[in-house]
Amino acid sequence: MFDVEEFIIAVYLAVEERLSLLFETYPGRTRGFEPTLSDAEVITIEIVGEFLGHHTDVGIWRYVRRHWSTWFPQLPHRSTFVRQAANLWAYKQQLHQQLLQDLNAHDGDLFRIDGFPMPVCGFKRAPQCQGFKGEASFGCSATKLGTFYGFRGHLLINTHGVVMGLALAAANVDERDLVPELATGLEGLLLGDKGYIRPMLTIDLAQQGLQLLTPVRKNMKQQLSTQQTKMICRARQLVETVIGHLCHWFDIERIRARDLWHLTSRIARKLLAHTLMIFLNCSHQRPPLQFDGIIRD
Repeated sequence: MFDVEEFIIAVYLAVEERLSLLFETYPGRTRGFEPTLSDAEVITIEIVGEFLGHHTDVGIWRYVRRHWSTWFPQLPHRSTFVRQAANLWAYKQQLHQQLLQDLNAHDGDLFRIDGFPMPVCGFKRAPQCQGFKGEASFGCSATKLGTFYGFRGHLLINTHGVVMGLALAAANVDERDLVPELATGLEGLLLGDKGYIRPMLTIDLAQQGLQLLTPVRKNMKQQLSTQQTKMICRARQLVETVIGHLCHWFDIERIRARDLWHLTSRIARKLLAHTLMIFLNCSHQRPPLQFDGIIRD
């Protein structure tokens, strides 16, 4: 679809157009010197670097300095770039919301929810780990991780795989407690796994017009029809595809930060990059989640 040069230009145009509108409502710097690299250029560099497999601030900065220094001649020192990128975390979240509006992501009536582990460190290192002390915790994962120390990402997507929201919580937080925050304002049908079974949660969501549907346990009186079971299974496949994208394309499950400020910025960057790739696909009449082929070989 694009060569790398065209891809950088397409990302920059999408970012700059929306960021300029944001600055009209939420002005950026009100004092101090203007940075040598514009905020739109910084976010463009972050998104391009993420999609091309450079998932750390330093890795993105080194990649651009090595290969695209003529395109970004005002690229500042590494620490300045990292600080400017982290300071833009709120704008990256707002850009994500703007893309959701452009994609009409809220117009559907079918949503999926699921979670995935985000370990801070290996299990053996956890007792000595000082990172996110008092914020991360031990939790269990159904994957090969088993018991781990860190966080869990709670993901909400629509029927096309667009990420509507992601809530970060300590690994021991009950995933059902995050549903009301993620599902605020939604109406229709919300599909989840057995971990979301809670009668009071179902009642609370029903009051806002959102029906929570999950597989049932064998000892439950009310059983689902075959059609409902198949629908939940198909939904499970889609949300696992999106989690796979976020983990393998953008390495979202690996914590490469030492504080919540940088972690929040990096998660916002990855969600923005994922949503922008869907936007580019839709703009070129491609399947939303077909990331292979966005950049031509």
